[in-house]
Amino acid sequence: MNATVPVETTDAINARILAVSEDRIQGFSRDPLGDISRLSDVPVEVVTERIAAMLEAGIIRRVRQTLLATNLADGALCAWQVPIEKTDAAFDFLFQKDPFSGHVVIRSTDAATPGSNYRLWTTLKVPQGYSLERHATLLARLIGAEKFRLMPAKRLFALGVGHVRRRGMEPGSRAEVPAEAVEVQVTQLNDLEWRVLTALKREFAVGELGPELWAARAREAGVPLEVFIEVAEDLNARKVIGRFSTFLEHVKTLATGERVTKFNALFHWAVPPGRELEAGSEVGRHHIMTHAYWREGGPEFRNVNIMGVAHGTDKEMVLAHKAAIDRHLEEAGIAVGYTNVFWGGRSEIKPSEISPFAYADWCREQGVDPDTMKTAL
Repeated sequence: MNATVPVETTDAINARILAVSEDRIQGFSRDPLGDISRLSDVPVEVVTERIAAMLEAGIIRRVRQTLLATNLADGALCAWQVPIEKTDAAFDFLFQKDPFSGHVVIRSTDAATPGSNYRLWTTLKVPQGYSLERHATLLARLIGAEKFRLMPAKRLFALGVGHVRRRGMEPGSRAEVPAEAVEVQVTQLNDLEWRVLTALKREFAVGELGPELWAARAREAGVPLEVFIEVAEDLNARKVIGRFSTFLEHVKTLATGERVTKFNALFHWAVPPGRELEAGSEVGRHHIMTHAYWREGGPEFRNVNIMGVAHGTDKEMVLAHKAAIDRHLEEAGIAVGYTNVFWGGRSEIKPSEISPFAYADWCREQGVDPDTMKTAL
């Protein structure tokens, strides 16, 4: 690593780059580094050098093309009730040994509330053809969970990280119009599309960042570059592609001593049945929200149905953002019967595997016949 290249997220040029590269390159781009250069007004050679340096230093933990995995595999937010003495071991198993668990977080509430005994939270996806319920039941046995609650997303209202872009954001800052309610639909892919998608989504190593970013990935997929791009653009039109993103290490203290965020809050709201779309669109328009969904929490969580995540370095500021959203819902005439905040503690994040071939291999490693895990037996 060139020690003369600044890697701090607070460096003026790095901040300009990251304000774009975290979550503004939506969909598939033929030249994502060029787009970051154009939108940040930083020469592409500097963009490439800075992203590579931050990746090598561990400031950026991964650079990759994300997928809208909710449209590729059945998935859900899953809350686990695990005996306190088994929680850390369960966390380690789900992070290290279950490729189909993405975010793994231990959460707590400020007081004993409905659902506060569900301390371990994960995102969970299983490849097409396999049963989410069966997979969660198997995991519960493997980690010693007493109960679990699967909460699939019925609609998506916000998805975009942008921690640097959100620094100093005022509570109540929101878009001029309600957020779009995106429907979750699983898309069927053929073998060629899976090959392109598998190459497309793999993380970039430092040495891979440069001009003609997709040429090597096309060779990996075994197709000419123009075919690779044609397939990727078709998948993008079918809402399978997410964003090209540089993911900051936002949970742990960086090598520079910085903390990108300190508090990770999962907000819960219970709104009247029939008003979920309206409420989610109002919550999702608030710029602080990195995620916002319609999910059914069920009686374990007082029937909450709108959930979202916000981050910040100051707990009171995060709560101020929550209060601003609460006021906005009240002004919109949407009654909130119950609300809560689940704070994130220990946390690890990894991309969820969505390959059916990888799933079959994993089942065999656990001593389970993959066919018994399929949706229809």
